[in-house]
Amino acid sequence: MAAPWRPDPSKGVFETLLVLDGRPVELEAHLSRLDESLSKVFPTLRRPRIALEAPLEGDAVRIDVAPRGARLEARVSMREIEHHGRGSLCSLRLAGGLGPHKWADRSLLNEAQAALPDDALPLIVDEDGTALEASRANVFAVRDGVLVTPPLDGRILPGVTRMRVLRIAEALGIESREEPLSRDDLLAADEAFLTGSLRGVEPAGSLDGHPVPGGGPIAERLAAELRRAWTGLGTAASFGDRLARPHAAAGLRTRQDGKTAQQSCADLYP
Repeated sequence: MAAPWRPDPSKGVFETLLVLDGRPVELEAHLSRLDESLSKVFPTLRRPRIALEAPLEGDAVRIDVAPRGARLEARVSMREIEHHGRGSLCSLRLAGGLGPHKWADRSLLNEAQAALPDDALPLIVDEDGTALEASRANVFAVRDGVLVTPPLDGRILPGVTRMRVLRIAEALGIESREEPLSRDDLLAADEAFLTGSLRGVEPAGSLDGHPVPGGGPIAERLAAELRRAWTGLGTAASFGDRLARPHAAAGLRTRQDGKTAQQSCADLYP
């Protein structure tokens, strides 16, 4: 049964941006998406002017905007990025998906994430079995050399990195399609990976306990070109250092009860 949950709009929406050499990456695209969400979620409230002054300290910057009385208030905070090994995906059924806005109310996702190891992510799946997106990333699959990702049909976030990867694929001459993906499509794909604004292209490791062919030549080409696009605002060395930085929680982790990500998926989302 789908989770009977919808976000609390009063908590607002947010954006997270990678920071390289003190500068936010893809700032214009993120602010444009934020403004689009605010205009639709809070059409009668005046939207705040958001300015980020470089150099910024930290790996990432988060921008939260929420209603405060008769106006919208913006809050900017710096974050560090946690890096883990190849991720596991665990299906979480949610009718209609999370929608096109990056809601600050992530209570459902946080609850699901708390029951999983650090390297596992919830994968939002609609009632019809359509795989929509991960909790913090868009989903891609490669089938017979064709790049496929779910369409922007109102059920998923229009990811900034998703958009960039599709443009890179077009420039490289890689055929791409925006069409529905099922769980079986991901399991049968030649490659399956995630895209997000902080970690770029991430290979998937497993889905509900079943191995997924995460890495591959197309994902590697897209990741390399994405790095080049992003490091136009910084240096290749600084971006490489960020991705390679060890983290205490890296690798396959177990929960306190000793269960692995694959076992956790079977428990939570059979």
